[in-house]
Amino acid sequence: MPSITVKDVDLHYELSGPEGAPVVAFSNSIGTTLEMWDTQAEALSGQYRCLRYDTRGHGRSTTVDRSITINDLADDLAGLLDALGLPKAHIVGLSLGGMTAQAFTLRYPERTTSLTLMATAAYLPPAEAWEQRAVTVCRDGMAAISDAVIARWFTPTYPQAFPHKVASVRDRFLHMDPGGYAACCRVIRDMDLRQDIGLITTPTLIIAGAEDLATPVALMEDIRVHIAGSELVILPDAAHILAIEQADRVNRHLLGFLGAAVSA
Repeated sequence: MPSITVKDVDLHYELSGPEGAPVVAFSNSIGTTLEMWDTQAEALSGQYRCLRYDTRGHGRSTTVDRSITINDLADDLAGLLDALGLPKAHIVGLSLGGMTAQAFTLRYPERTTSLTLMATAAYLPPAEAWEQRAVTVCRDGMAAISDAVIARWFTPTYPQAFPHKVASVRDRFLHMDPGGYAACCRVIRDMDLRQDIGLITTPTLIIAGAEDLATPVALMEDIRVHIAGSELVILPDAAHILAIEQADRVNRHLLGFLGAAVSA
């Protein structure tokens, strides 16, 4: 898979689907890689140009030794689209990717055809918890937090039903660069988009997991209230990484929403 240098970071990406088709750009959650969107790319790439990438500090994208903000992550995506000659896209993000998607839409509304937010928030306190997580992984490595983090990503029965899928997610988490992960923890620590998201006028779909402990439904409802005309879907039997746990349901909602946005 190729990489493109955007300012000070090499972004690893995968582009699939027919040339000239509407572009859908996927931004991953903190602690995962572009592979979290495998099922979505497979479902959409027959009719859409699907762009997936590893957020800086994740997977095979590089880490830069400096503090970053949510706007830096939004600009990474804009720079990647520029480098690939893609003027606009449907933007899809989950968790940190959803925060990136909100910031991207605010900074580049003319480039955002539609917005899909999954298991995310406009503000996610407490700041002290994110700072402690950053300190812990830099000191003790990713294994120090892996059990606690991944337990919140899926419903209790999912790991027993699909152990190979959870094992793959865990393996990628354990091989994450601690410095890159810590930098993104601090992005979330400092991020507060609550006063801005009301400016979003892009067609917006919000998908929440009914059993998500990391970004509870109430946080998604708050986004719905602030973005006029947005639609909130709550998936049963879904926790945080719902694009994996409830892939088929996510794909149905996403395909229906994108189809309506394209034809509008």
